[in-house]
Amino acid sequence: MEGKYAYLEKQYIGRDYIRICIRLVMAAFCFAAYVYERDRDRTKDLFLVVGFGIIGVSIILLFLIQYKIIVHNRSVILDGLWTAKKVKIDLAGIVDVRKDSYSTYLFNNPVYNLHRKGSIRFYASGKDAVVLTDRDGLEYYIGTQRPNELYLVIREEMNSPETGLK
Repeated sequence: MEGKYAYLEKQYIGRDYIRICIRLVMAAFCFAAYVYERDRDRTKDLFLVVGFGIIGVSIILLFLIQYKIIVHNRSVILDGLWTAKKVKIDLAGIVDVRKDSYSTYLFNNPVYNLHRKGSIRFYASGKDAVVLTDRDGLEYYIGTQRPNELYLVIREEMNSPETGLK
């Protein structure tokens, strides 16, 4: 089913390098405290359990999809995690497409369908985004790992003739 789309990208929650580093530093602190605490049996075991817990959660987050970006039939579909509503952006109402950096901050929280200051933001990891502007001036910031490819596919879909829905 994935081969039918003009573009498909999956954004994962746990694959942001800065967040991985933070979790690994916390786990390393727990393991260092486990080694350092030799006299106290209860806290020593707690540090070991928490350290392995952090590593376990990090491994699970590596495979947890936050959202999928699908470009198909002159529309961009953003399908979120579990109960998040599916967002469909019709490319017929888009007047401008550009590549941009998502944010100037070093740390960015993952977001899905965040309405902020005249824009709607979708972000999991990375620095780049494709910005779609509709007729009303609303901007959709779509964070992506492959901005050039997404930009070209959206431009191609916008310029393609109308196709029948299947």
